[in-house]
Amino acid sequence: MAHPADNPEPTRDAHSLEISRLFREHNRALVLFLAARLKNEQVAREVAQEAYVKVLQLEKPGAISFLRAYLFKVAANLAIDRVRQERTRARIDQKECAEDFIEESLAERSAEARGELESLQRFINELPPRYAQAFQLHAFEEMGFDEVAAAMKIKQRMARHYVTLALVYVRLRREGTSARQAWNQIQAL
Repeated sequence: MAHPADNPEPTRDAHSLEISRLFREHNRALVLFLAARLKNEQVAREVAQEAYVKVLQLEKPGAISFLRAYLFKVAANLAIDRVRQERTRARIDQKECAEDFIEESLAERSAEARGELESLQRFINELPPRYAQAFQLHAFEEMGFDEVAAAMKIKQRMARHYVTLALVYVRLRREGTSARQAWNQIQAL
């Protein structure tokens, strides 16, 4: 497999693997960076996740040669947006007429979130059991690779492998790739 630096326009799969590497190596620093700006670790984790999603959705992943710097810039911009949104929400909350708008917006977001969660669960259920288990422990239980490995009684390298391929699979499925095509692409890596 060619290294992304050898190809001026890396494939989406190489881009996803690069994002997985960024997550492994820099997620802790990114969350700390955001927590210092947002004064809330949970919100920092949410903004970090939004930043990864934005970087994963780049139209031309090869156009960004410094993904770590770009990731932190996207995260900083999202943090600024989040602070602005919270200020705006505080002003709206003071006005009685805004209550209906907020309720409708929350209902829509809740419905969207449920739909996303249902899709995610369906994609996870399509994975082989070990991949699904590793992904769930890492993504939902927020376990590190060493903790996933210990819980599953496997080596850390295998835990990392399961999680990384599960992430790529889920991304491919979210993009509309069929289950069979997604799994074939993963096995070709």
